[in-house]
Amino acid sequence: MAKSKTIYVCSECGYETPRWLGRCPDCGSWNTLTEQESAPAAELPEKKLKRAPGGGADPLRIDEIPDEAMLRRSTGIGELDRVLGGGIVEGSLVLVGGDPGIGKSTLLTQVSANYAAGGRRVLYVSGEESTRQIKMRARRLGASSSELYILSENDMTIVERQIERLRPELAIVDSIQTMYRPELASAPGSVSQVRESASVLMRLAKTSGCAIMLVGHVTKEGAIAGPRVLEHMVDAVLYFEGDRQHQYRLLRAVKNRFGSVNELGMFEMTESGMKEVKNASEVLLSDRAHNQSGSVVLCAIEGTRPLLADVQALVATTVFGNPRRMASGVDAGRLALLLAVLEKRAGAPLYNQDVYINIAGGLSLDEPAADLALCAAIVSSHCNRCVGASWAIMGEVGLAGEVRPIGQVERRVAECYRLGFTDVVIPKGNAHALSAPEGLRVHPVETLLEALYKLGLTAGSAR
Repeated sequence: MAKSKTIYVCSECGYETPRWLGRCPDCGSWNTLTEQESAPAAELPEKKLKRAPGGGADPLRIDEIPDEAMLRRSTGIGELDRVLGGGIVEGSLVLVGGDPGIGKSTLLTQVSANYAAGGRRVLYVSGEESTRQIKMRARRLGASSSELYILSENDMTIVERQIERLRPELAIVDSIQTMYRPELASAPGSVSQVRESASVLMRLAKTSGCAIMLVGHVTKEGAIAGPRVLEHMVDAVLYFEGDRQHQYRLLRAVKNRFGSVNELGMFEMTESGMKEVKNASEVLLSDRAHNQSGSVVLCAIEGTRPLLADVQALVATTVFGNPRRMASGVDAGRLALLLAVLEKRAGAPLYNQDVYINIAGGLSLDEPAADLALCAAIVSSHCNRCVGASWAIMGEVGLAGEVRPIGQVERRVAECYRLGFTDVVIPKGNAHALSAPEGLRVHPVETLLEALYKLGLTAGSAR
């Protein structure tokens, strides 16, 4: 009988080596090699070669390929459809990740209920919960259609057989890290098991036309657990963001072969499941503190949606040797750059001040249009002067202190007008092509210092 041997597998790329290394030679990641025991070669069953799904063995000219539109089906949840690009594409493989308890299973159970209520067959596979547990959640969410099938199993051979037998239009696997292939010696959740299980599901999706949605656990760093190849195999990767203690959740697409990766969906966790938030701007500004320094309103663009956000700053004299700079929802490097511009170009003495930045509602802003609002919030808190509640601010700030044009300014201004704002500060380069609504005062600015004077802020004044 052949002896088993120990190998080391990279959790990022799946590279295998007979000895442990600090750095993976293939992907260059550090401390990602995990010890696994491989089965003897004589005990491994012979694998049959499977033909990869496709149109045929011979290559086709691009003009010979039929030009057919992708068939999309609505999930019944408008915010999820927006993030997916209009709905679930037939035969697609979608990965949904997020922290434990964030609401992944709840949302997918609601999708299953909506599909089944429309007369389409759905198979919900769980490797973590029993059928009774899933039924309790389904009953709470109002899912009672006879077209919804529940399977509590983590053996991929059985799951594959049931999908081929039932031929559902939608299959949900919760979660991919609990699935395993019996012929592999490694434990469920290992690199080889996750890779092989995802490969089987991808083949089923492409050959049968069944849309498959996978639930993925995340690591403490926030990345989906398992090999990085898992994200490369699927058609779309969605991330749930938000605090479990907070009622609002954000759904963001980081990969989508059938739509934009910049779309953002907003949900509210309630006792009856995930409730979509259609007017996100109004919700994000509902608890905004008025007549308080350090708070300004920015109109950001997430995909195709204009979104009003409350940008908050707190500036206080430091008691440490080095002042602290902390940012939530904003890149810390960008914050350091803007603080240097305020020091040099606007005369704001921030060298001995602690600066804290927060984007209310758990949003994460990475577009340059937030620069001017961040600068205004910092100066407002430093000078202890509030910006009027009717003002909205947007614009990119350069290193020379100039305010540069931004994209989609008409949609941003229209959203500000819809929410009742009467004064909007925009870059001067966007003013010539802007058709502002009647009753809205637009204040074009060319420099950061000019914008601060328009807002009634004096950067160099004492607190």
